[in-house]
Amino acid sequence: MNAGGRPGKTEERETMAETLKDLLAPHPAEWPAIGAPGRPWMTYGGLRDLSADVAASLRSNGIGAADRVAIVLPNGPEMAAAFVAIAQAAATAPLNPAYRQEEYEFYLGDLKARALVVEEGYHGPALAAAAKFGLRILRLRGGSGPAGAFTLQAEGSAAPALAGEPGAGDVALILHTSGTTSRPKIVPLLQSNLAASAENIRRTLELRPADRCLNVMPLFHIHGLIAAVSASLGAGASISCAPGFDALRFFGWMNEVRPTWYTAVPTMHQAILARAERNRDVIAATRLRFIRSSSASLPAQVMRALSETFGAPVIEAYGMTEATHQMTSNPLTPGGQVPGSVGREAGPKVRIAHELENRLVQGTGEVVISGPNVTPGYEGNPDANGRNFFMAEGARWFRTGDQGAFDDLGYLRLTGRLKEIINRGGEKISPLEVDDVLLDHPAIAQVVTFAIPHPKLGEEVGAAVVLREGRDATEREIRDFAAGRLADFKVPRRIVIVAEIPKGATGKMQRIGLAEKLGLAGPVEA
Repeated sequence: MNAGGRPGKTEERETMAETLKDLLAPHPAEWPAIGAPGRPWMTYGGLRDLSADVAASLRSNGIGAADRVAIVLPNGPEMAAAFVAIAQAAATAPLNPAYRQEEYEFYLGDLKARALVVEEGYHGPALAAAAKFGLRILRLRGGSGPAGAFTLQAEGSAAPALAGEPGAGDVALILHTSGTTSRPKIVPLLQSNLAASAENIRRTLELRPADRCLNVMPLFHIHGLIAAVSASLGAGASISCAPGFDALRFFGWMNEVRPTWYTAVPTMHQAILARAERNRDVIAATRLRFIRSSSASLPAQVMRALSETFGAPVIEAYGMTEATHQMTSNPLTPGGQVPGSVGREAGPKVRIAHELENRLVQGTGEVVISGPNVTPGYEGNPDANGRNFFMAEGARWFRTGDQGAFDDLGYLRLTGRLKEIINRGGEKISPLEVDDVLLDHPAIAQVVTFAIPHPKLGEEVGAAVVLREGRDATEREIRDFAAGRLADFKVPRRIVIVAEIPKGATGKMQRIGLAEKLGLAGPVEA
């Protein structure tokens, strides 16, 4: 046992957890579970008590185990605790607090939500949208006690719901696909999906009760909910929830929380690296056991820089909503991380399929997965299920929409999203390949390659770059650099130097639609 009374190594469970409640059950009541910078810790005992109180409150307000509860809360320990507590009693549906009323109306209606949880003083657009559907409003009142503590106050009254709690086959979490090019699809994730994925991540990262995660990921997104919160709690570890990502405050939080790891998307890692040099003392005083990256491809240059800067292995993982996050991961084994690769199988089976035919193949193709962490299917969308799921070799496979191939050591290398592959007059170009080349330019800090519409070729190659502080480069210089390393048809015809690359709500760079956002959707010269 360590000085805090917590075992230093992971203790293997006698039985596999099948629900979120199962994940929390084995851990001693006095261990810290959920915290926040500047706040006292909520213990596992406190979290279990809170979960019981929330379940009783939901039932007394007419919310049953199969009902859907939308959650609109800012990042922080209350959001983490609300997700964990409500998901043990009903189906949760976290939504982005930055949505407009029209977006809330779409999502709340599509979800068929029964109730909406908001902060006590909230008067934003989610309320007007909820009123349209007659949703029950539950006000979250934070306490002065430990981080994450709260009570729920209902507006109005309702007949109580039947007692009972969700089982392994019941829905725990409902999210939507991004809907970049089509209507967002509903992704229901079962209690068993959450438990399986949290366990996969725990094993991959060898999470121990002594570990502490500093969470900067948004908690309406699968990455933060599963990799940071659920996997930590499943391991009996602790998680400190920051109020969101802020590169200016990151090292202050790190100095206070003393985490053993954090997980983020590549753009966040790059912003952290930009401020690392002036925070060498914090890095030296807080020795991370590892750093995790997921939700977008991590450039090899960034992986190496992170590892050298923090003196810790960088574990790149590959995840998506339909897989309850993790599918593959680089191993934690010293020297086992391969820059440019998303690692090996890390839970589900991962194979390569023909991009058009329902069969598995060797070589390059569409990445497919099968396992207990995979959603049973999109809700109310038989056409999408027919396109994205198929049976082969005795298993049900899900098409990820990503193109890639395994190398001789079993590491998966992604070529890119099939929808993002640039088709220039029949020549297929991987944006990731162009990104990787441009990032070797000494003046470039960030880059995103994307398709620009072209009247004759169909699509042309474009790139947006952010220059390093104090460095200069022209579009012509960058194109000449690329021309010396890429075939001519892969060299970007347009390079835009920007102060910041547009990002989505979760911090990921979005290639689709970027030409329009940057004003490049008109014709380009051949």
